[in-house]
Amino acid sequence: MAALPAAVIDVAVTYRFFEAVEACPNGVHRMSAGMAGLVETSNNLARVYSDGCAISVECLLRSASEEGMQELADAVAGVAERVGTTAVFEHGYPGWRPNPDSPILKCMVEVYRSRFGKTPEIRAVHAGLECGIIGAAYPQLDMISFGPTIRHPHSPDEKVEIASVLKFWEFLVATLEGIPEQ
Repeated sequence: MAALPAAVIDVAVTYRFFEAVEACPNGVHRMSAGMAGLVETSNNLARVYSDGCAISVECLLRSASEEGMQELADAVAGVAERVGTTAVFEHGYPGWRPNPDSPILKCMVEVYRSRFGKTPEIRAVHAGLECGIIGAAYPQLDMISFGPTIRHPHSPDEKVEIASVLKFWEFLVATLEGIPEQ
């Protein structure tokens, strides 16, 4: 038979904790109105832990729009308030809404076609990109994100397709050579 622990979590606190976890938004919150199949706003209830004195729940809120991010943060804060605690938001990053009418995108599509003889696949992903951080500081900047083919990003299984690195590099150089001076 196991020995009883020296301290346990109060029953009322346990019930409030379970209520908070159950009520916390988790998963897709909103799909993009402008791009079919693209998640715009989501929350990942990612980690629950205790330091022996308090229970913490860590979430990863993501959105392509600041409005979506704020709406989701307000929902999470509301859940925390209902159970008698507070939500702390830190280490976030701004959203970035893809622009399908981007001039640099149109330029790069043409460079890709002329260099590789086919139209590139244009996609948007629901992820945190440096473009959100840069775009928050320079909102007038026209940006796209592109790169070599990677698999399983941010995991121990992350891999890059070596052949795509050279293709990416040649594409970048050709694009830079073809940009008109302004």
